[in-house]
Amino acid sequence: MTRPIRVEIDLSAIKHNYLVSRKKTQDRAAFAVIKANAYGHGSLEVAQALSGIADGFAMLNLEDALALRKAGIRQPLALLEGPFEKSETILMAAHGIAGAIHSEHQIAWLADSHFGSAHFEAWLKVNSGMNRLGFVPRQIRLAAQQLQNLPGVNLTTIMTHFASADDARGVEAQWGQFEPVARESGLAICAANSAAIFRHPETHGDRVRPGITLYGCSPFEGETGRDLGLLPAMTLSADIIAIQHLQPGDMVGYGCRFTADKPMRLGIVACGYADGYPRIVPNGTPVSIAGMRSGTVGRVSMDMLAVDLTHIPTARIGSRVVLWGEDIPLEQVAAAAGTLSYELMCAVTLRVPKVYHE
Repeated sequence: MTRPIRVEIDLSAIKHNYLVSRKKTQDRAAFAVIKANAYGHGSLEVAQALSGIADGFAMLNLEDALALRKAGIRQPLALLEGPFEKSETILMAAHGIAGAIHSEHQIAWLADSHFGSAHFEAWLKVNSGMNRLGFVPRQIRLAAQQLQNLPGVNLTTIMTHFASADDARGVEAQWGQFEPVARESGLAICAANSAAIFRHPETHGDRVRPGITLYGCSPFEGETGRDLGLLPAMTLSADIIAIQHLQPGDMVGYGCRFTADKPMRLGIVACGYADGYPRIVPNGTPVSIAGMRSGTVGRVSMDMLAVDLTHIPTARIGSRVVLWGEDIPLEQVAAAAGTLSYELMCAVTLRVPKVYHE
């Protein structure tokens, strides 16, 4: 591929971020969350990079977990939404893949399955107030008893997920619902996501689930990963493929959303919304060119966007433009787009080649 765009993944940064996240919990067991293709970073590559240090991996799809097993990853694996059909329970048990059990129909599948000499490791999910998945607290004792009575099922962990660990509402209400039933169960406790790892130590329990912090971003509004001691793991960059010279009154891009009020020099960059860069960003969304900060100009199109080169005379055809990563915090681009860094990481499309660095 000759189109000059790439997403670079710094695996050493991911290792650093994992260790920083786990250290915040006094080195409790940390299951690295690598769902959604490791937030766009590559689940196999991230798992291989962390294989020597991670306590386990949390995922979504059984097929992704089986791919890790086939590649030789032997750490504990846990599926955060558990099995999606009865047949998956057999494969999960056979390959040592734990799963969240959040609904009665999953218990029924386990009751109707035969695991031979294998065991299905169950993580009992509590709905402590987010109201997505899980049994409400009054149902936990019965659900736990049902699982513990099933042959071939090993109930090891009780878990929940926080809705607002990253904002002023915090976790007090949900923790108040979860903590009593979790303690009563006698199971290993797994509750803390990235935000809770850094802000709510009372929730650390026995196992934590670092997600966004693995990849160098902060879960907190108004902060960047560097504020937390993290390193950016993903850098999206593309090259300038054309230069335009504007006069006052000249307009730029679809919808003529930008009108020059002075002579300007523009760079046309080989990146657009079909690559995963958000179309919705406003004029002036930050970029970096030759170590100098600049901004976008006009509306992002499918395959290209424009940046201001007026104050960067050394920029030319082939100059690299960092759209987020090294010098441009992803959190700032996400804020300009009115979204979260999570979404932009996951949105980078398959046509953008990945380059990995150790």
